[in-house]
Formats: sequence, structure tokens, C-alpha cells
Amino acid sequence: MAQQERAIRTRRAVIEAAASVFAERGYAAATMAEILQQAGVTKGALYFHFESKEVLAQAVINAQVDTELWMPRELKLQEWVDVGMTLAHRIPDDVILLAGIRLSADMQGRSRFGSAWPAWIGLVTGLLAQAKERGEVLPHVDPVETAECFLGAWVGTQLVSETESRWSDLGRRISVLYNHVLPAVATPAALVRLDTAPDRGARVLAELQEAAADRELVAVQA
Repeated sequence: MAQQERAIRTRRAVIEAAASVFAERGYAAATMAEILQQAGVTKGALYFHFESKEVLAQAVINAQVDTELWMPRELKLQEWVDVGMTLAHRIPDDVILLAGIRLSADMQGRSRFGSAWPAWIGLVTGLLAQAKERGEVLPHVDPVETAECFLGAWVGTQLVSETESRWSDLGRRISVLYNHVLPAVATPAALVRLDTAPDRGARVLAELQEAAADRELVAVQA
């Protein structure tokens, strides 16, 4: 068990190191030597988990969607909002997400290691489908089409925010995006209950941290 935990930590350390290098230098300019130095692991350990830079880029892409960074809600549409708002809050300081943005935008490399976009489309499609089953979504709304449309708007909004403010206003911009999209998606009864405030992402992450601290306290007392 201890060996397995070490392997998991090593793998995560390499992914985070690769993400840091990819975010700063891009895929083409990044080298395995730089990633190895950043990770602080042996060459054997790195290549045991990842046989090439391409495989490492795929691992960074696959690490984009972390379902532990939002909480189940009574309204599935609120979960969709929380996904976007926590993502907006995390982007400026999260190298995994920053690397995913740069790798996904790499037109030459995408054919080899893919992009984060299909995973996000799949996640949003699932949430919208569940919301529709619960009567939160208007009958004419197609979850797949909506997810694809929203991704395109998200990528454009994120790019504008990066250019204008290095993402410092991304929470506000994504809040505006939701406020424009949701009236075309949500039923009136669901719409009035949704929290799309610019600070929603920060509040959800604080809630998650508090819940994690409570679980640790219970574990210590048990």
C-alpha cells in the first residue's frame, strides 16, 4: 500500500511539473529534461509512468476535469454554474489548467495529444441532460448542442480575459456569460434560484475546503 501511494504521488508530481513547463513554454519548446528537473524525481521514475512527452501531454490534458472541485446541488443547473465559476476562479493560479489551455490551443500538437475540450463538453452535456430530466431545462434545449456552444463562448471569454487582464476579471466575465446563456436554457422556476454571482467560484471552493476540514476532524476523533 505504501509503495502504491508513493507511485501515485510520483505520478502526480511529474504531471504537475510537466504542466508547469507546458504552461510556460508550450509543448514544442518543452523538454523531458526540464520536466525531470522540475519534478525532482529520478529519470527511471519519470519514464516508468510516462514513456514520452506526448504521453505526458495527454496526462496533463486528462487531469483537467476534477469532479471533487464542486459539490452536488439540488439543482443540476447550479452544478453546471459551479463548474464554470470554480474553473474561472482557479485558472490564474492552477498550472494544470493553464497547461490545458495552452495545449488545447496548440494547433500542431492537438492531433497527437488531443485537447481538454471533449472532456468539458462531456461533463456539461451530462449535467444538462440530468437537469432536463428533472424539469430544470426548457424542452427544446439539446444538451450536446448547448454544451458545445457554451464551450466556444467559454474559450472566447477566457481568451479575452487573458489578453485584457491576465484572468483577473474572468469570474466577472463568466458570470456575465452565464447570465446571457441561462435564460435560453433554464425554466423560469429554475432560473430564479440560480446563483451566478462573480464570487460564486470562490465561495464554492471555500465551502469545499471547510467540508474537507470537517471530514479530517471526524477522522481524527474516530
